[in-house]
Amino acid sequence: MDRLELKGKWNELKGKAKQAYGDLTDDDLAYQEGQEDELYGRLQNKTGKTREQVIDWLRSL
Repeated sequence: MDRLELKGKWNELKGKAKQAYGDLTDDDLAYQEGQEDELYGRLQNKTGKTREQVIDWLRSL
């Protein structure tokens, strides 16, 4: 998922991610431009998925 794709759809994706994983918090889903790796890392920790699985999961939302 490239940066522009993530940035443009993030508010929509954030809601869907919370529905899929109820224990995700706003802090877990905080997106700051240029810090995508940190976001992916937080999602990896919460979901137990690999980085590639997290990216594929976000694309599927």
